[in-house]
Amino acid sequence: MHIQSNLQLCFCVCLPSLLPEILVECLEGLRQIFFNQVPKLGNSMNKIRRNEQKAPPKFLRDRKVVPDADPPSIEDINRLYQFFDNSAKVMVLTGAGISTECGIPDYRSPNGAYSSGFRPITHQEFVRSSRARRRYWARSYAGWRQFIAAQPSPAHVALASLEKADRIDFMITQNVDRLHHRAGSNPLELHGTVYTVICLDCGFSFCRHLFQDQVKAHNPKWAEAIESLDYGSPGSDKSFGMKQRPDGDIEIDEKFWEQDFNIPTCQRCNGVLKPDVVLFGDNVPKERADKAMEAAKSCDAFLVLGSSVMTMSAYRLVRAAHEAGATIAIVNVGVTRADDLNPLKINARLGEILPRVLNIGSLSVPVPH
Repeated sequence: MHIQSNLQLCFCVCLPSLLPEILVECLEGLRQIFFNQVPKLGNSMNKIRRNEQKAPPKFLRDRKVVPDADPPSIEDINRLYQFFDNSAKVMVLTGAGISTECGIPDYRSPNGAYSSGFRPITHQEFVRSSRARRRYWARSYAGWRQFIAAQPSPAHVALASLEKADRIDFMITQNVDRLHHRAGSNPLELHGTVYTVICLDCGFSFCRHLFQDQVKAHNPKWAEAIESLDYGSPGSDKSFGMKQRPDGDIEIDEKFWEQDFNIPTCQRCNGVLKPDVVLFGDNVPKERADKAMEAAKSCDAFLVLGSSVMTMSAYRLVRAAHEAGATIAIVNVGVTRADDLNPLKINARLGEILPRVLNIGSLSVPVPH
């Protein structure tokens, strides 16, 4: 038992301080294997394991949500550091890849929503069909509690730090989840946000939390039933198979929204309410698109983070920056539409590379003006 205790001490305390940071995750896996093979542990080790079991799963380890990728190499980290260090006016575009590390799925990765045959609602469907709107709002209401529980990732926090140090001149996000804001950033939301609801008739907009309250008031028994459900493993009796979708809605059977589900209308004009997002088939508002294009054409470096830039609204920005002479860099797991622009390309998870880039050199030191 004396030898066993010493081995435990080595695995838990000594080795992590000696190994490079990149191997710590591997060590954690070995430690858990070792503990599973030891028949009896001391009280302190049992306490550690109980705490680990209570802790929420790390989304970085959830292969169903986060695309698989090798840890970034020292060379990759240094190249991205030099990209920032050699640029005076960096523009950043973020996509779903930064939010998958927070537990919010994407559309286009190997395990994304498209891989299961999911088809998101289009703007035309939403406008024309009251049934489509009931389906959307019922699923969105049901998924809201889980959606807003997501927390900013280390990548979100690192970007906010780079902004504060004036290493990022302008940031745009394709995401609608407001995780950048919660980390301390204030990016241009290219595709809007689900945190705001807007009237299609008079343009009045208001907070999504108020809309949730209105839905509950219009459908008290339905809302009570939805809120009593547990978000367990997809397919389990507790979860009702409610699988989270990229825009915050979840899959629920149509019998739960086809009848007896009422959508609130605009309190000002009784018009149709819609999430303030650019749905598929719709266009980015002209003023917002113009602002993004102006920033792309005036930057000297354009960084794509966690986006395949398959949508034209995003790709045209990268292309415009490239044509204006900006240096292009892409950090994404998998291919992108902009790969043919010959950018600096790094295949890595953002939460594993951005904090390390921030912590080397002097990027966290504010740029003197």
